[in-house]
Amino acid sequence: MASAGAFAGILATAWISSRFLSYGDTWLMVGSMGASAVLLFAVPHGQLSQPWAATGGQLISAVVGVTCARWIPMPVLAAAAAVSLAVLAMHYARCLHPPGGATALAAVMGGHSIQTLGYGFVYKPVMINALTILAITFVFNNLFGRRRYPAVLQRRITQPSRRPQIDREDI
Repeated sequence: MASAGAFAGILATAWISSRFLSYGDTWLMVGSMGASAVLLFAVPHGQLSQPWAATGGQLISAVVGVTCARWIPMPVLAAAAAVSLAVLAMHYARCLHPPGGATALAAVMGGHSIQTLGYGFVYKPVMINALTILAITFVFNNLFGRRRYPAVLQRRITQPSRRPQIDREDI
């Protein structure tokens, strides 16, 4: 089931990217979306797979990566700083998503076409890619009774209401 979800998520993300995110003769899709697909479809109830982690982690990491690429002239130092600062930022924003580290690294090491985008990299392609795969995650995982997404929906379904019962004696 996770494999089918990952297929649907990456297919939709690639299709949207090819239609709306072209840059010259190529289309933009961030490689870290592959790792996001593993988390979102194989471990949909995990903390690292939740919507805020998946989107916030990607976007924060992209901002950190672009900032490091712009302000640190040595690529090796910029790459190390981007990943480490992305981890720190995601930790404090409570949106730890391991693929975000790859997104920060891509902002630094992605080559001239990525660096030309500057902070546009955060919106196109990262935000659009992350929101697309997240939308597919919502749809796909909620097609199946035992795979509610986000995890808060699963808890609501499996745990009975904890409202106090009012007995006759209370009235």
